[in-house]
Amino acid sequence: MKLSKRILRSTFFQNLIARLISSYISLVRSTVRWQEIVPDETRKHLNGDSSIIGCFWHARMIMMFNAWKDSDRSKFHMLISAHRDGRVIAKSIENLGFNTVEGSSRRGGATALVNLKRTLDKGNAIGITPDGPKGPRMRAKTGAIKAAQMTGRPILPVTGTVAKRKVFNSWDRFVLPAPFTKGVIIWGTPIYVERDASKEQQEAYRLELENQLNNLTQMADQSFGQNLIQPDPLPVSSANTHLNHTPETSDANT
Repeated sequence: MKLSKRILRSTFFQNLIARLISSYISLVRSTVRWQEIVPDETRKHLNGDSSIIGCFWHARMIMMFNAWKDSDRSKFHMLISAHRDGRVIAKSIENLGFNTVEGSSRRGGATALVNLKRTLDKGNAIGITPDGPKGPRMRAKTGAIKAAQMTGRPILPVTGTVAKRKVFNSWDRFVLPAPFTKGVIIWGTPIYVERDASKEQQEAYRLELENQLNNLTQMADQSFGQNLIQPDPLPVSSANTHLNHTPETSDANT
């Protein structure tokens, strides 16, 4: 085994990286001047029953921890992959006082759904990145839809950005927010999935989630005059039934 892989698998190294990540997230949370935009029908859920399914794109993950109040940290559970990178992210999240649920849309998807249902039934909130863990970027998978169908809990789309940021050339165009700047968190409207929804109806809900998240993300980026990050292109066979795709532009904000 290569030395680099042994280091990455080291518990000490994983804990160190996790501590650095959580420290940076805390810095962003405490120094960014946040504005929050919440529709009335969504605010009722955030102020009342906390058992919801929050969905946000993988690239916006760091900023999303500001979407939950400090008093609700222990009730928020982030769905995390069992992969090595997922374990580091899980440690980072737990350092911040949040919780995690292990699961994957690629492996053990049924087990993940059962874990999500148990967590929601206890009155907790779930955070899901519907385009994670490896894309395609800004294209929703069906996991959140199936979780909402199984549990009867609403999906709440949410996104955000900051005025000063770094956009990486990764598969998701990961957004690293700078501290000491302005930021915005924008919530969408609830999506309720019927228990007996057919496959065609599930696809319609999936598209609704994808469209809401992309529209909200565009709105957030435009509020600071930033270049827009576009979703991955659709397969040719799906192009007529999904969002229109426009060429991606690079983000010059740093």
